[in-house]
Amino acid sequence: MPPEVTPPPEVVQPAISLVGKWRNLWLLAVAELMAMSLWLSATSVIPQLTEQWNLSDSQQSWMTMTVQLGFVVGALFSAVLNLADRISARYLFAVSAVIGATANALIALAADGPGLALACRFVTGIAMAGVYPPAMKLVVSWCRTDRGLGIGLLIGAITLGTATPHLINALYDHGDGAAPAWRGVLLVTSGLALAAALIAALAIRNGPYAAPVAPFNWRFAGRAFRHAPTRLANFGYLGHMWELYAMWVWVPALLIVSYDAAGLSLQSAQLAGFAVIGTGAIGCIIAGVLADRIGRTIVTSWSLAVSGGCALLCGFFFHQPALLTALCLVWGFAVVADSAQFSAAVTELTDPRYVGTALTMQTCLGFLLTVVTIRLVLPLQELLGWAWVFTVLAIGPAFGLFSMLRLRRLPEATRMASGRR
Repeated sequence: MPPEVTPPPEVVQPAISLVGKWRNLWLLAVAELMAMSLWLSATSVIPQLTEQWNLSDSQQSWMTMTVQLGFVVGALFSAVLNLADRISARYLFAVSAVIGATANALIALAADGPGLALACRFVTGIAMAGVYPPAMKLVVSWCRTDRGLGIGLLIGAITLGTATPHLINALYDHGDGAAPAWRGVLLVTSGLALAAALIAALAIRNGPYAAPVAPFNWRFAGRAFRHAPTRLANFGYLGHMWELYAMWVWVPALLIVSYDAAGLSLQSAQLAGFAVIGTGAIGCIIAGVLADRIGRTIVTSWSLAVSGGCALLCGFFFHQPALLTALCLVWGFAVVADSAQFSAAVTELTDPRYVGTALTMQTCLGFLLTVVTIRLVLPLQELLGWAWVFTVLAIGPAFGLFSMLRLRRLPEATRMASGRR
């Protein structure tokens, strides 16, 4: 077993301008929102694609799963090569956003079936591995005692970006048929990603807490499981990810089925789907403020408990769309509120020179797990029905809650949130 990497001595950093800090953080949040609209762009138009291309249940799942797998491949490659710690994060972000935008637009411009579309979705996922973790590293370069809030703001932007295709799809002029609408949704999200690349390349800067360029060390990617505190933080994240993307992908479909059964319009269901995912942005920011003040393990534990409870309860309200929507709004708030805090915890528990690698490895493992739950939902739906299929997602929050309570008892936990665990 290779020896642990010894962190460099702490360096006193100069005072920073609050105006410059928050200008960079807000610009980064805006860029991340626009770039991450690529993630569920095709997922949001699955009903139209199914009608036009006659997609099977498996192909519908793969429209999202290929993005997840592409992200895993890109993140693993980046982690092993320490790319996020050896290349300027803003330039890596910008180039990756352009690649993702191009692949996404190619579906709208050239695809006439699922074959090319799935290949482009895979490339989009690879590109997102150069957008998501580097953006978190940029936040860390600006934030120290308020790191939970900073990363919470970023994850909130990611959440809104993930929800954005559902809003575009709901508001888009569908014209005389399905085809113009779904192509338009993909082209608009590609345009947003290109704008994000420009912001990252031209307007965003590293903060004063940026670590020096790290030497190449491929073994550091394995520290995610060798180091006990980091391992428990990652276990909490994995429990969270078991639930998150399956909820984001399939709860909008649940709402469509519920609204349709009640005779309500498709557009109302699509807007509800956007709201359910989008409300998580508020949860991320509130959780970030609280975690910096009362502790990461406390906030993540409560978030996991609430989201797991919603997964167990939503079936009781399937035939009551208004109550189902209200419960799903609470679920959407809680399901992603803890996400930033798992990432913040890893940045506080790991060697600061390899923060980018640690975050990339964390997200790589998490998104690999999402492939399992996204694929599980439709087959289980055949057995359990839309009302009860989401109960299986509660397994993840239960495991994550157990892991975070164990992390809280470790002495190293005092390194998080300025000693607030």
